[in-house]
Amino acid sequence: MDKYLVTSALPYANGKLHIGHVAGAYIPADIFVRYLKLKGEDVVYICGTDEHGAPISIRAEAEGKTPQEIVDYYHQSIKKSFDGISVEFDNFSGTARPKHHELSQQFFLELLNNGFINEHITQQLYCEHDKRFLPDRYVEGQCYHCGAEGARGDQCDACGKLIDATLLVKPQCKICGNTPIVKETKHWFLNLPKFADPLKAWLDTKESWKDNVLKFILSWIEDGLIERSITRDINWGVKIPVADTEGKVLYVWFDAPIGYISSSIEWAERIGQPDRWKDYWYDEKTKLVHFIGKDNIPFHAIIWPSILMGQKQKYILPHDIPANEYLTLEGDKISTSRNWAIWVEDFLRYFDGELLRYTLSANAPETKDADFSWKDFQTRVNSELANILGNLVNRVLSFSQKNYDGVIPFTSDLSDYSKQTIQEVREIAKEIDTEYREYKVRKASKLCMDIARIGNKYFDEMKPWACIKEDKEKTKETLFVCGEILKVISIVFAPIIPQGSAKIREMMSFAPAQNWDDIFTLNDSAIKINEVTTMYRKIEDAEIEAQINLLKEQAKANKADAVPQYEDKLEDIDFDDFMKLDLRIVKVLHAEKIKKSDKLLKLKVQCGNNEIQVLSGIAKYYEPEQLIGKDIVMLINLKPRKMMGEISEGMILSAHIGDDLRVLIPEKPIKNGAKIS
Repeated sequence: MDKYLVTSALPYANGKLHIGHVAGAYIPADIFVRYLKLKGEDVVYICGTDEHGAPISIRAEAEGKTPQEIVDYYHQSIKKSFDGISVEFDNFSGTARPKHHELSQQFFLELLNNGFINEHITQQLYCEHDKRFLPDRYVEGQCYHCGAEGARGDQCDACGKLIDATLLVKPQCKICGNTPIVKETKHWFLNLPKFADPLKAWLDTKESWKDNVLKFILSWIEDGLIERSITRDINWGVKIPVADTEGKVLYVWFDAPIGYISSSIEWAERIGQPDRWKDYWYDEKTKLVHFIGKDNIPFHAIIWPSILMGQKQKYILPHDIPANEYLTLEGDKISTSRNWAIWVEDFLRYFDGELLRYTLSANAPETKDADFSWKDFQTRVNSELANILGNLVNRVLSFSQKNYDGVIPFTSDLSDYSKQTIQEVREIAKEIDTEYREYKVRKASKLCMDIARIGNKYFDEMKPWACIKEDKEKTKETLFVCGEILKVISIVFAPIIPQGSAKIREMMSFAPAQNWDDIFTLNDSAIKINEVTTMYRKIEDAEIEAQINLLKEQAKANKADAVPQYEDKLEDIDFDDFMKLDLRIVKVLHAEKIKKSDKLLKLKVQCGNNEIQVLSGIAKYYEPEQLIGKDIVMLINLKPRKMMGEISEGMILSAHIGDDLRVLIPEKPIKNGAKIS
């Protein structure tokens, strides 16, 4: 029998969890693991916190604490949030632990000794103001591949290509806003080009992977892999096991995925079987499944497999990487810097974590971005969990308790309609089985609720409240069938709403759900009913309005603190240089998203009698329909350039404050083509 080793991306121990985190990599993974356990599969679920990197050092310095203190605090905060939404790991570790350091150093030395690591004197960006070499994600500038703004020092989100930070156009230090200088330093590089052929051969076997994962990665290989630095100039992290490397550590992206193995080792030791982890990592029959967000695809599908391939010991490679898309919030991008987020620990102060599990499952960002809104949350809880599922549970159990001495009666005398209803429910359960197996949480959630809808429809059509007045024996049939439906619901819904499913089974005197196949076995006796309690309370309008106001207030308070920095002022120019800029008011005629780009919108604009095409990196801030018909400001005499296979003939003007962006729009309507001077 196959074994499963399931992981979720290691959350970074530098802040709290928000709902976007859990929607992508954690709730879907927990659901998959719970499903596998119901199916009797051999599965281990591994995770931990990612505890190295410059952001942790910087936060520690700012707060007058040690990096370890920061790590310990957020490790506990993150674990508490996971507990609150019933995400249960077999082991939850952390990368700042000695065993992880030792294992990461072993991996480095093995790659070095096998000829997969090269040493280079490199040019690296250095901030003279902060007196530190800048980590990749603390540098932003214009991508030299596609021209998009806001490219990080390691990757451009617009075109998806790797970035050499020193080649960024107009780079800026994200800490202080100053322009960094280039300085020499010695580093060690993973020779990714050596893995191109084996990676391609391996990926060619992954026809069942999600298109958004496979196509993205294959394009990387086709464009040509480059060596990637696996060390950095910083003190906090895994020390490089080479002489004369003081002040240098392994890059966090290199040691973080090794945390899957070190956490597995910790798990094996904790259960008293210290070699048990090898039964998974060394066995080719093990299916290693990584649940991640799409921003982690390159690391898990290119770099991590290369690290594993470069080891003398043959480790298993990922079986699947079901990366999910992004979750937005009230129609806007979740932004921790703008405090436009719902933090899990804050959510748990007001609502049961299971309500979040259900809502994010029913609207999972599996193949495209999904949006969380408080109104939709209220609707799903009230209309689905309370009115459909909760209503079915209450009416069946309360009616049976009242009229049949506290039991759901047994009968073997079933009409064709009752048999058909049970069979219909079982057929849907088979569909749910398939959807869970293929990580389709959204569809599985809908089908589970569909079974509850069938139960309510059957109860209404059979009218037990009327039938019992004439034939109490006949009414047993209705309740028996509804009891079967509730039993099925308590099993198929258990991965998504484990507490709710357990509550149904407790009220029906069933043991906790442990066997998926119980779906297909009829009860053979009456079912004793325990105390019947409300499954889910309804959420009042006032509660939702309060949450919307809280969200707006926290973002507003954060925005008030976000004073634009003046340190990044560019050098002075002559008036004649300014006069060369042809700035005009243009009207947006058409707008659409660019395929394979999360950042770019393609706009057709009218400037006087001319139509102009322009590509702009504003897709994360605006939906196309929000711009159509708007008058905006545009630089129209910029030399045309090709981006993502399209020609852009100008530049839209916009303003940035932190992660926020707004296109410049005239205060009052003005004729398009008007020149700005």
